[in-house]
Amino acid sequence: MVTSSNITGIHHVSLIVSDTDRSVLFYTDILGLTQTARPVLPFPGAWLQAGSQQIHLLEVENPDPVSGRSAHGGRDRHLALAVRSLDAIRKKLDDEDIPYTLSKSGRKALFCRDPDGNAVEIIG
Repeated sequence: MVTSSNITGIHHVSLIVSDTDRSVLFYTDILGLTQTARPVLPFPGAWLQAGSQQIHLLEVENPDPVSGRSAHGGRDRHLALAVRSLDAIRKKLDDEDIPYTLSKSGRKALFCRDPDGNAVEIIG
């Protein structure tokens, strides 16, 4: 039987994107992640380093609707990234006119969406 003590952490999260280059710019230039080596696969994509974990961007057909999602990403599937300075991310989002909402729980966190509508929580 596998128990929760056998799990050591989350290795990566995969997100479906429609344009790898556009998404890499969002995750590197806006959020500050770094691109890392990716194995040769039969579809476009990119691997991004987020601390000791990764985000895998997969440019494949998306079976999910990208419109009609809640304006607040906290009420949608999302990934959450911890940051040293929430104010720095907030300034970058403001500078780039990328909309976001603040956490409804009062926590020091915000939610934005990447170019494909994937919800991202940023926790300070």
